[in-house]
Amino acid sequence: MTKKALIIGGGIAGPVTAMALQRAGVEAEIHEAYDRGSEGVGAFLTLAGNGLEALRLLGLRDLVCDLGMDTPHMEMSNGRGKLLASFRQPGRTLKRSDLYRVLRDEAVRRGVRIHYGRRLDDASTTPDGVRAVFADGSTAEGDLLVGADGLRSRTRTIIDPAAPRARHVGLLNTGGFARGVTVPGEPGTSYFIFGRRCFFGYLIHPDGEVWWFANPPSPREPTREELAAITPEQWRARLTRLFKDDTGPMLDIIRATGHIPPGWNTYDFPTVPTWSNERMVIVGDAAHATSPSSGQGASMAIEDAVVLAKCLRDVPGLPGAFAAYERLRRDRVERIVAQGKRNGSGKAPGAAGAYVRDLVLPVIMRRLAGKNALGWMHDYRISWDDPVAAVSR
Repeated sequence: MTKKALIIGGGIAGPVTAMALQRAGVEAEIHEAYDRGSEGVGAFLTLAGNGLEALRLLGLRDLVCDLGMDTPHMEMSNGRGKLLASFRQPGRTLKRSDLYRVLRDEAVRRGVRIHYGRRLDDASTTPDGVRAVFADGSTAEGDLLVGADGLRSRTRTIIDPAAPRARHVGLLNTGGFARGVTVPGEPGTSYFIFGRRCFFGYLIHPDGEVWWFANPPSPREPTREELAAITPEQWRARLTRLFKDDTGPMLDIIRATGHIPPGWNTYDFPTVPTWSNERMVIVGDAAHATSPSSGQGASMAIEDAVVLAKCLRDVPGLPGAFAAYERLRRDRVERIVAQGKRNGSGKAPGAAGAYVRDLVLPVIMRRLAGKNALGWMHDYRISWDDPVAAVSR
């Protein structure tokens, strides 16, 4: 008998998980907290090669081929204009809202039902399955529940009331899209600049639009209310002060940006001890949020979806399938979270740290490139046809 999964969260991870479970013979429906979709929400992200290959297994890679731009090359410079590193790292950068839209639309086309305005309040196991209760008073029942509900996952705390809080990594994030400005570089390359007081990244779309982000350091974690109170013009003034002594196109890009959206905190989870109970399991940021500096957040969520589906297909019983999923995923994702933390720590190291970084980074990057030292991250591939073995007791 086909199982039915309740998926909590309709962002990136939710639709991909629903389609992966469908392929494994599990019926899935999505319950999204907000009363509408996420069109136009968010900035941009990069799907690494491993994430793109995981999408291919689900017949979804072609959907993203015309979105955004290929970004196979990266260059890193310091605030004086000195090139520190140049290397290849295949990926595709696209607007988050575009990725969300095509995945959501394809999930609906494949028969996945999406319920909006369903913010999870509680969930419990029943003799035959799981029952979810939503803030609007509605309920849903299924055989299993998958929490794809992100950094502040309600599912995670239902599974484990003692679950840790996300760690603030000491950086804010803001960015935007600039037009009518000419900057050095070419499409296909991500340019990263270690400014004296702030980190900056930009890409040039083939149509001339410049996509950019900045990571102002913030040792203290601002509240949502504090961040929401900062106006776009206050952000513009703040970023102008941070980059005024640096070499690079940052000030020109900031001036050419019509609207700078509200900034947000960046977080990660060094570890989440408990991923599942008898009927519930978490995926994506709910299980292992990583700093954006890893470039792997969306790709890890997509991998999770495929691996969880395989485990449900191959391993008898939900507890066994969940245990196999965690065994196959935990070491990899926690290693990526640690890598993201290391990457982010170099963005605001102070004067002494910047001096050491500028000396050491070129040497390290040459060695990494020669040894393909990050191949474990980007060359990872999942085989849909290989069966998953149950975890031995």
